[in-house]
This record gives sequence, C-alpha cells and structure tokens, in this order.
Amino acid sequence: MRPTPVILAALLAASFTAGCNKEKAPAAAQAPAAAQATAGEPTPDTVVATFGDGQKITYKELNERIQEPMANLEKQKFQLRKRGLDGMVTEKLVDAEAKKRGMTQDQFLKAEIDDKVPAPTDEKIKEVFDGAKGQLPPGSTFEQMKPQIVDFLTQQPKQERAQALFGELRKNANVQITLPEPPRPPAERKQVAATGPSKGADNAPITIVEFSDFQCPFCSRANAAVDQVMKEYEGKVKLVFRQFPLDFHKEAQKAAEASLCAGDQGKFWEMHDKLFASQSALQVDSLKSYAGELGLDKAKFDKCLDSGEKAATVKSDMADGQKVGVSGTPAFFINGIMLSGAQPAEEFKTIIDAELKAPAQK
Repeated sequence: MRPTPVILAALLAASFTAGCNKEKAPAAAQAPAAAQATAGEPTPDTVVATFGDGQKITYKELNERIQEPMANLEKQKFQLRKRGLDGMVTEKLVDAEAKKRGMTQDQFLKAEIDDKVPAPTDEKIKEVFDGAKGQLPPGSTFEQMKPQIVDFLTQQPKQERAQALFGELRKNANVQITLPEPPRPPAERKQVAATGPSKGADNAPITIVEFSDFQCPFCSRANAAVDQVMKEYEGKVKLVFRQFPLDFHKEAQKAAEASLCAGDQGKFWEMHDKLFASQSALQVDSLKSYAGELGLDKAKFDKCLDSGEKAATVKSDMADGQKVGVSGTPAFFINGIMLSGAQPAEEFKTIIDAELKAPAQK
C-alpha cells in the first residue's frame, strides 16, 4: 500500500526538517557524540593508516575527526525512518477509517480535507494576481492564472487540515512510536544577543532568539510550532525576532524593514503576521497597503520605508546571525542552543524541558 499524494504532502509538510538557504538544503544540525563501534567495525584502537617514521592514525581518531558529519548522517537516517513510519501508520489509519464509513481512501480524504477547506474569494484571488503581476509571464490574464492562484491559496490550508485530521486519527488510535532515536549531543551554547522585537515575559527563564526571513516559506511554516510553544510555556518563554533576509528572496529585505517600521508604531507583531500570511505579495506597494490595513500612520510608515532607515538594523541582525553560524532560515537559539530549520514543536520542547530542569540557566 503506497501513501496517497495527500498523505505524502501532509507528512512532508509536517516533517518540518527544512529551511531556506542559498544551497536549498537544510542547515546542519547539532552533532551527537561519535558513534560507537558496531558489529563488523574495527575497534577504537585499530590502526587505519601508517606513514612516515612510525606515525599512525587509529579508528578512534578518525571517528573523532568526522564526528559531526557522521552524527548528521545518523540523524538524517533517523528522520527518514521516522517519516516512513509515520506514513505507514497514517496510511493504515486512513484506510481503516475510510472502510468504517464505507468509502475509498480518496473519497474519505476529499470529504474530510478538500470539502472542508473553503474556496478563496474572487477578491482574494484578484489581490494575489495584482500583487504578482511583475513576476508573471508577459500577457498572463487573470482567467489564465486563476486556477494556479486557487491552488496556491488552498495548498497550505489543505495541508493544515490534513495534519489536523491525521493527528486526530493518531490520537484516537493511541499511536505510540518506539523507534529509537540517535543520542543527542552535549548542548553547544552560543552567545546570541536577545535584541529586537519580543513577546513573552521579560524575566522568562527561556529566551528563544529567532533569525527569520519573511519571504521564506519554511519560516512561515515554523510559526505554528513557535506559537504552540509560546502557548504551552506561557510565562516561561520569551521570543525575540531578528532579521535575516536572504539575498535570493528579492522582497525579503524591504519586508524586514517594513516590520521594523511598523514596530516603531507598536505594531511589529501585527505586521509580522501579515507578512507571513502574504508571502506572494511583498512588493513595496503591498507593504504600504498593509500598513494602512493595520491602522498605522501611513505618512510615517512610508517615510520610514522609503528612506531605508531600518536597513542598518537589518544588516546588524544578519551580521550577528552569521557570527553564530546562521546560514539559512529559520534558525532558533534556545538559551543559546541552536535549532536549525522549520522544526516541530516537540524539538523545541525537548530543549526547553531540559533547560527548565537544569540547576541554573546560562
């Protein structure tokens, strides 16, 4: 039995293991300790190379040198197995529920996902079309592009509905995953300045510093996990947002500046949410229209955005991020412990719970 496209899409969206970067590949994860020798492997003191006047390299020394890439490989293997296991479990649960209702899988998924996601209004479709005109092929008409825009506008809601449905099925079936996870590394803590727009308790024991890009789809996707963490750990977590617009996202720089201009009028988080919800329309004219929708002083906002006065702040954020190893987005530092890519809430919670149990926060 092979997963349907709907299940595959939802599982890939739910895996949250990717981010935006120049190489279009996930940023490196933290490395667990060097793998222990397994059956068929040399023992740690086995000599694997000799040279010169009696010099040698042991298998242990080799493993220490390649510790990080080997650990990353183990994590990738685990993630692949976990994704495959999730797909198998979800497929069986969907099949069982469909049979219970006298439906095929496709009929069940259409009834529970497609039919429950409202179609976008013509007004919203037109708004996206107008905002993307400069990026469309010459001569493209509204009627030609409408089906693609509808697909674009409904894709994420359908994925979210699918994830909610599959989560409900798993909860009702009391699914327990016992796949062993590779050992986690000793946490490497980096000094990251928690400067920038923030929310949550100022005296919270946990500070999450997020480096993000408003045009990065993975950053938008990560918001759900961050929101969940902020709700579950209310009073215990402070979130600080720092800018990291990537140069291949052409509208990201001005979007970053727009969020800071809105912040000057006390509406950073409102603009933050608006920008992530409108990633297909981040041109300057659109940014200015969002300021009006949010009730900002348009003259002040437009002057702030047009002058480029926030560019230095954005540049400073990016420099600070690069110093601590940020190369793609989103990147999070939980009390200085790096978490790269759009990760599920469970990854945040594992680090947060360990930090809360620690004798003293660092």
